[in-house]
Amino acid sequence: MSDTSARRGDTTHDWAGSVDHDHLARIRRKPGEFSPGGVGHLVLEVLAYAAEEAESTGGGHAVVTVHPDGSVSVADNGRGTATRADGSGGFVKKPVMSTKDLRFFGFPDAQTLPDGHPRHGMSVVAALSDWLVHTNRRHNGSWTQRYERGVPVTDLTPIADDGTTGTTVRFRPGEDVGPVRLPEVGGWQYLSVEIVG
Repeated sequence: MSDTSARRGDTTHDWAGSVDHDHLARIRRKPGEFSPGGVGHLVLEVLAYAAEEAESTGGGHAVVTVHPDGSVSVADNGRGTATRADGSGGFVKKPVMSTKDLRFFGFPDAQTLPDGHPRHGMSVVAALSDWLVHTNRRHNGSWTQRYERGVPVTDLTPIADDGTTGTTVRFRPGEDVGPVRLPEVGGWQYLSVEIVG
């Protein structure tokens, strides 16, 4: 698929691969470029996906929580991260954490986040975090997966359904990103955001 069609929104990520090590390494080499303003920008990168989901469903809510261990979680009440059948009775998920978002990465004029800096995608958050846990709840199943510096270190681990849908991304930013300072989280037309902690 061409860059042009990707930017039109025909797709967001290439499902052919689950990890792009070169892409992750590029992000880790330039934390200041990909997390301008530090942790606050990473929070906005996660919220941008929740805002897209909220726009597509007519409205949504997200909760940003600062945890005592220095990690931050962003939980939304959307439909959950997309999955596809893998042909053997299981599922594969859209590779949002470890591959580039084809709509934004490398296109600084594609979208600006509320902090005034370009959007790059969720892989920036994963690559610049010591660890990240992605929990996904969909009507066709719920699971969690852990990453370290953007690389998955567990398989998809099934978890019990609780009757809800949505995505939770909890991450502990690396020291190269700086201390946890949350951004102004308003400015999303369809998404309300609550901050806890």
